[in-house]
Amino acid sequence: MMKKSLLWIFIAAFLPIAASAQDNLSGDAVIFGIKVRAGGRYDNVRMCVATPAGEKIGPAMDVSFFTELGLSGNKFLSINVPVMRPILFAAQFDMLQFEPDVTLKFVAKQGDRIDLVAGPSLGVSLHYGPDYLSESDGDLRGPSFFALGPMVGAYFGIDFKRPNETFNFQLGFSPYVTPLFSINDPDSHKGLVVGGSLDALFRFNP
Repeated sequence: MMKKSLLWIFIAAFLPIAASAQDNLSGDAVIFGIKVRAGGRYDNVRMCVATPAGEKIGPAMDVSFFTELGLSGNKFLSINVPVMRPILFAAQFDMLQFEPDVTLKFVAKQGDRIDLVAGPSLGVSLHYGPDYLSESDGDLRGPSFFALGPMVGAYFGIDFKRPNETFNFQLGFSPYVTPLFSINDPDSHKGLVVGGSLDALFRFNP
C-alpha cells in the first residue's frame, strides 16, 4: 500500500512539470532528451540505500527526461524531471526521493565543433523515508518522515555539436546544495545535502 502511495505522489508531482513542457513544444527552438547523472553527496538527513547506516557520504545516480526551450540565440531554459530514482526507491525501498529542477543555460560559441554551456539551476527536493542512521529494512529501519527543501546549484558543460543532425551529446558537471526540513516530524529532522554529478545529456532536436 505504501509503495502505491509513493508512486502516486511521484506521478502527481511529475504531471504539472510534464504538462508545462508539453505546452511549449510548438516553439521553434525545442530540444528534448535523456540525462544520465552519476556523482556523490554529503547527506546528514536521508537514508542512503547504497551505504551502511550512519554513513553521511555516498554515491548518487539518476536518469531523467528533460526539455530545453530556446529563449534567445544563446539562452535556453532546461526543465529536468528525474525518473529512475523516484520509481526505484518507491518500488524497492518504500521511499520517495524526487528532485526536479530548472536550469538557465547560457551558450558561449567556440566554433563548429563545441560550445561551452553554463548557468544557474534551481529545484526542489522531496523526501519520504528514514534518516541516515537507519538500516534499509528489518527491525533496525527507523521511522519514515516527509522532508523538503530548495536545490540551489549550477551547470557547467561542453556541447559537442553536430550541425544539421537531429542528435548531439553534451557532457557537464552539476554541483548543488540543498537544505532539508522535515514536515510534521516528531524528531524535527533537518540538515544539509551537498553534492555534485557528472552529467551525460543525449539531446534530440526534432
